[in-house]
Amino acid sequence: MDLRNNTPVLAMPAMLLVVEVIAILLALPMQEAGIVAFEDPSSVANPFIFLGILLVFTFLMLALIKLGGQKVILGLIALSILFTLYYVFWTISTLIFGFSPAVDIAAFAVSVLATAFLFLYPEWYVIDSLGILIAAGVASIFGISLTILPVILLLAMLAVYDAVSVYKTKHMIALAEGIMDLKTPILFVIPKRLDYSFRTEGVEISKEKEERGAFIMGMGDLIMPSILVVSAQVFLPGMKIWFLSVPALGAIVGSIAGMVLLIHFVLSGRPQAGLPPLNGGAILGFLAGCALSGSWSWLAIL
Repeated sequence: MDLRNNTPVLAMPAMLLVVEVIAILLALPMQEAGIVAFEDPSSVANPFIFLGILLVFTFLMLALIKLGGQKVILGLIALSILFTLYYVFWTISTLIFGFSPAVDIAAFAVSVLATAFLFLYPEWYVIDSLGILIAAGVASIFGISLTILPVILLLAMLAVYDAVSVYKTKHMIALAEGIMDLKTPILFVIPKRLDYSFRTEGVEISKEKEERGAFIMGMGDLIMPSILVVSAQVFLPGMKIWFLSVPALGAIVGSIAGMVLLIHFVLSGRPQAGLPPLNGGAILGFLAGCALSGSWSWLAIL
């Protein structure tokens, strides 16, 4: 691993850690406000519903790319980003100013401006900065909406799906290439040099590693392991180190270790499935945290 020539890729673990910390900080206010994705967080049907929606959305996007429905794709992504940012900015605003109609209006206005800025000026630092907030918001919403067992089931299924879609069917690579062509801000872009511009250069996944101006990372690679971190923090509050529950801390450490392993593969220059090492690391770290703290109550459902 040539650290001197690949220093920018080390930003990936830092970005993951920032997303996990922000997601934890957003979790309690969102939970108190009733911002949840599923009514019954303990239902093991939830991961299958999640995966079903993901599959439908993925193949809809692929079909639109093939049929030339770029405007529809941009519209769907813009709406998703807008509402996610609204929940994030609303939560932050209510923490500072309390609940009021003015806070609602201000949060929505800021979300509209931020979404517009993402699409009108999709430079890598704009995409990454707001992308961290988006990823943290999504992770927080699903983390408070799923208890431990459904989250572990979801992460395991998504790891398998990601491996199949990247290495076998390769449709995830086709989707990423289509999204990159549109310069839609739902991927993290890590430049390899300071003068790199995503707006003018883009990133061609099919190019050799040495020819690319930046690394790219799917937003789901930061969201999915963070869901387990939030769920562990919310549903297994037990033993803590500072403000973190030990199982949540274990999931953080495990996900970072998974990211380091993923970086090793990324530096080979070939597209990699991120969720197998990331989700696997988060789950193993979580289980280690449970062993250290004796937090096994989530297994009672079995």
